[in-house]
Amino acid sequence: MSEQTARTIAFNKPLLGKAEADAVADVLESGTLRGDGPVTQQVETQMEDWLDIDHVFLTTSCTHALEMAMMVIDVGPGDEVIMPSFNFVSSANAVVLRGATPVFADIRPDTLNIDVDDVADKITPRTKAIVPVHYAGVSCDMEALSALADDHDLYLIEDAAQGVDAYYDGTPLGTIGDIGCYSFHETKNITCGEGGAFLTDDEDLARKAELVREKGTNRSAFIRGEVDRYTWVHEGSSYIPSDILAAILQVQLSKREHIKKQRRTVWNAYYDALRPLAQDGPLHLPPIPDACDSNYHIFFFRVDTSQRRNALLDVLKDHGIDASFHYIPLHSSPFAQQYLDESVTLPTTQQCSETLIRLPLHPQLADDADELAARTADLIATQLR
Repeated sequence: MSEQTARTIAFNKPLLGKAEADAVADVLESGTLRGDGPVTQQVETQMEDWLDIDHVFLTTSCTHALEMAMMVIDVGPGDEVIMPSFNFVSSANAVVLRGATPVFADIRPDTLNIDVDDVADKITPRTKAIVPVHYAGVSCDMEALSALADDHDLYLIEDAAQGVDAYYDGTPLGTIGDIGCYSFHETKNITCGEGGAFLTDDEDLARKAELVREKGTNRSAFIRGEVDRYTWVHEGSSYIPSDILAAILQVQLSKREHIKKQRRTVWNAYYDALRPLAQDGPLHLPPIPDACDSNYHIFFFRVDTSQRRNALLDVLKDHGIDASFHYIPLHSSPFAQQYLDESVTLPTTQQCSETLIRLPLHPQLADDADELAARTADLIATQLR
């Protein structure tokens, strides 16, 4: 057994090094630490070129990008926004903060992405937008969701927090809907500790986003010489990250191909090692549909019962593998009850939440991926007998 597999295998570990430290030092030496400095502008331009999208605005988090999205599409009291219940709370909070109502949809049992048929069933005259979440870096059915949004004249806001450098039919996630929202949190493939981005090709939405992000002022227009002074013209907040964070992100983005390659190696090792257990037993592996190019953000599998899941988690942790469950469904949370009809049931969401296990996955595991995967499979096989 190698030194790496002999110690605890951390669930997540960002790939950081001297280049990131040097980039921070350069910003400190420059004396320009504020947001929307030269490095921020460079990163936004680089991302626009890479993603082939007209507007990228760096933000302090994906949470704030989602809040901006709800502001720029004028979500307000009486509006409903459909999203998966198997989800982090940020997209729901973005809706609630506007006085609107989150409507929770069920998910598919294979990818754990939002169930398009259930979304269609939940559309009402009050629906303003759909917010799909690209779970584990695998795209939702964006063709079907786009058609549904078009048919009902709804905004499509991609929560692509887990979807940076993943694609649907060759198109980057976050650039398919009206607005895309990225995360660069420490837990994500590409990170600057805390950070995000707001993406759009819509010129009107971009201009409103610019105002919202600049505390509701037209400061950016003033800097471009479009007005002779800037003032308060819209509701907004402070959603601009420091150039220090942008510098870290710039280095991380330059590593994205390497990061993805290393993560793919680990993901494939797990999949190959566990595939024999999935053929006849109660273990279900995650598919990657043909239209999807994953970024390998999460490797998960499901078993048949919560009791088996909990026993497996205990065994893996006891043997130094920091496996984990994931979301408690939003519709089952105490705060969500005020927004729910008593008849709401999301059986697939509930079942998947109770039976899912995520395995450690980060680039530093790639060199020992086969050994780690074999060890993990052996532990799981023992428990499944």
